[in-house]
Amino acid sequence: MTDAPDLPARFAHVETWVFDLDNTLYPPQMALFDQIEKRMTNYVMRALGVDRPEADRLRSHYWQLYGTTLAGLMHEHDLDPEPYLVDVHDISFAHMTPDPDLAAAIRALPGRKIVFTNGSAPYADKVLAARGLTGLFEAIYGVEHADYHPKPQPAAFARVFGRDGLTPGRAAMFEDDPRNLKVPHDLGMATVHVAPERAPGAHIQHHTADLPRFLQAIRNR
Repeated sequence: MTDAPDLPARFAHVETWVFDLDNTLYPPQMALFDQIEKRMTNYVMRALGVDRPEADRLRSHYWQLYGTTLAGLMHEHDLDPEPYLVDVHDISFAHMTPDPDLAAAIRALPGRKIVFTNGSAPYADKVLAARGLTGLFEAIYGVEHADYHPKPQPAAFARVFGRDGLTPGRAAMFEDDPRNLKVPHDLGMATVHVAPERAPGAHIQHHTADLPRFLQAIRNR
């Protein structure tokens, strides 16, 4: 899909570009989320008084059922989200590198560009800085802006999109998690799966393993 000759026409209507953060605006091999997952497991162990295997089992259960570990902890244990978000995002960004090609491709897109992540907005700011993407987005929405409802829950999209004021029929969503493209597709957004391999599903309209190249192809009119 990256080199489809009619790709510019398929996105000609888009005036708002919505980007996920983790494993979307940086490649999975940077393994940033690996650090976060370790801290999430440790937090679950401390908060619930369970051992590591049980914490890992619960995290998988929460991810499948609620979309994120945090959502499961809040729903089943009434956990305060703020200390959790500060703790799990206290990681090193030293190994991350800027991506001038991605920055140029995002900058060239017409219209508004926003970030919508299941992480926190302060964490997103640090990731964008490490990737050389600071200042390219008109808004950065974390899970706190969705009242702690995570993607793929419809409530998360309703709150963030309502807060932003975007028109779904004139917007595109870029995501590494295919689950998080279902609601945007149903709302009428153009959907792009950013991952090494394309996931199945009619709600995935486009796929790319090379986001800078895909965005550049959109602009090659």
